[in-house]
Amino acid sequence: MTHTLMLALRNLQRNRRRSLTTLLAMIVGVSAILLFGGFSRDITLGLQTDFVQRSGHLQIQRQGYFLYGTGDPAAYGIRDYPALIQKLRRDPPLAALLEVVTPTLQFGGIAGNFAAGVSRTVMGFGAIPDDQYRMQQWNAYGFPLRPRTFALRGTADDAAMVGLGVARVLHLCGPLRVPDCRDAPPGPAEPAADGPAANAPPDVLALAQGEAGTRPADDGATHIEVLTASAGGAPNVGRFSVVKAEQQGVKELDDVYLAVRLAQAQRLVYGGGAPRATAIEIQLARTADLPAARARIEQLLHGGFDGQSLDVVDFATLNPFYDQTNRMFSVIFGFVFVLISAIVLFVISNTMSTAIIERTVEIGTLRSMGMRRGGIQALFVCEGALLGVAGASLGVLVALAIAAAVNHSGLAWTPPARIDAVALTVRVWGEWRTIAVTFVGLACVAGLSAWLPSRHAARLSIVDALRHV
Repeated sequence: MTHTLMLALRNLQRNRRRSLTTLLAMIVGVSAILLFGGFSRDITLGLQTDFVQRSGHLQIQRQGYFLYGTGDPAAYGIRDYPALIQKLRRDPPLAALLEVVTPTLQFGGIAGNFAAGVSRTVMGFGAIPDDQYRMQQWNAYGFPLRPRTFALRGTADDAAMVGLGVARVLHLCGPLRVPDCRDAPPGPAEPAADGPAANAPPDVLALAQGEAGTRPADDGATHIEVLTASAGGAPNVGRFSVVKAEQQGVKELDDVYLAVRLAQAQRLVYGGGAPRATAIEIQLARTADLPAARARIEQLLHGGFDGQSLDVVDFATLNPFYDQTNRMFSVIFGFVFVLISAIVLFVISNTMSTAIIERTVEIGTLRSMGMRRGGIQALFVCEGALLGVAGASLGVLVALAIAAAVNHSGLAWTPPARIDAVALTVRVWGEWRTIAVTFVGLACVAGLSAWLPSRHAARLSIVDALRHV
């Protein structure tokens, strides 16, 4: 075997230009696969980071809320949620995995700018600002991200944050000095000069006037009124001071997004009743701990909590776009791998076929000296395998070098579902499974691509081979 290996290595050096051309094709193929795989991996991990920062790894919800809760969130509130959170935090096996555990409340309503006489439907989100800020610092994969802040942190109790689409419709772009945002032009029915627009819902206007009448004189802040149905079905209204309009990355969310403090959201939805939460968001230190954490939480909640049937939902279920993106890139990666493997197959097959034609007399001489057909075949397969291993090895090194250069280049781009540009990175180092699959796969393809030409060489007649010109 060692003799065959050394002989194959010498044969490759006989026509160095052809061997180097074949080697270059292998290097380019392996590098292309690994760089594309690293780029797609970065996209999926970036999406995961964004989703985990926004809503955690897991959420505890009332049973049925995920499918039906958007129609009536108040009906799916979790009773005595502080006790449930304490139960999770005090469980020793689970506590070691936790990063943040925080309650949230979603509600639907109508937001109106009483001063401008405009309104629109919104999807409200009540949260604890400090907890949301801590969640947005999660960066387990080491992306070069800018520090993110949660606009409600450090603000007054009646503060609110809206999506850019909500600000546009409610004529808040100007007062809030939002860049690249223009207030919506007036519709066909112009508002009267001496009062609010007639197209604003009468119940919003009436309740807003009552709410505004209970507030102190205008302090220069930008206020909106939010009308929602309370848990008992009666309408309730709250007045909020908008501190920021922020793009959410998805237009559909931008057009309905409203964030307020959890206590204020609970006052709107539950009034003087016992406050509830529609979800308990759980962020872990590492995504790899998700299966263990989920199993432990389900064990703790077995049989329900305080007579409530609860579900544990992971971030991939909450965000179907994540799995769809993963599947799409898996299909594209498989297609690229097959395409480049086919190119490698034909390049090495062509190289071996050319070598066989040039060395036909040599093959006849070896056969006449007693070398068996298996030895001839093994010699050419070994040459193809050497080209494959060398090309795959150099391709991995080149891919690592290019990835390092890109990661330190300072280039930036805006991924899907993000609002700000991030550094362009390619994750090749550390993706050992992808490297191993690519290395072994293309090395094997290179060896197999030499098998058919070598089989033809082994079957040559000794007499025909010796008289070949």
